[in-house]
Amino acid sequence: MGRDTTSARSGLLHDRQQAFEDEALVHLDSLYHVAYRLGRSRSEAEDLVQETMLKAFQSFHQYDRGTNCRAWLLTILHHTFLNRLKRSAREFLEPDGQLPEPGEGRWEYSSAIYNPEEAFFQSFMDPDVERALEALPAPFREVVVLADLEECSYKEIAQIVGCPTGTVMSRLYRGRQLLKQALLERARQRGYIRG
Repeated sequence: MGRDTTSARSGLLHDRQQAFEDEALVHLDSLYHVAYRLGRSRSEAEDLVQETMLKAFQSFHQYDRGTNCRAWLLTILHHTFLNRLKRSAREFLEPDGQLPEPGEGRWEYSSAIYNPEEAFFQSFMDPDVERALEALPAPFREVVVLADLEECSYKEIAQIVGCPTGTVMSRLYRGRQLLKQALLERARQRGYIRG
């Protein structure tokens, strides 16, 4: 009878794995695009997606099949991203809780290595728009990316970021206004417009 129990467990695990692959893996590209915009580098995006998929698989028993799997996965991605931000903020501080002095190791960045995949991905967006988007504070950047690049509905975004739809609309409006201001300023600097 022990063999039957082991066989049944193995079958259930295989069914769970197959269901996860059927529902979740089709959303990998979408997860990567959002993670890339949030994390700002290929390696950060890959790590974020990998951690998200691991968490999703571990909690797949809580997912209601037939509901919006993409929104569920983006919610996990959102929380994983926020946890990483909090963790990196704590790690950035010195042991005494103070910021390191400029010129010390944590302020220095290594030179960027050319990555053709990253260059290809970034070629779809104007560099000025890319810089303006990257400069947005994380809460605004996230809703702008989800709404305007991933085409999520307000309801989906509210579910993903865990706030009311009105807050999503407010953040989206504010994020778009900040983008507009940054791009107008850039246009003035380049002499495209005056005033």
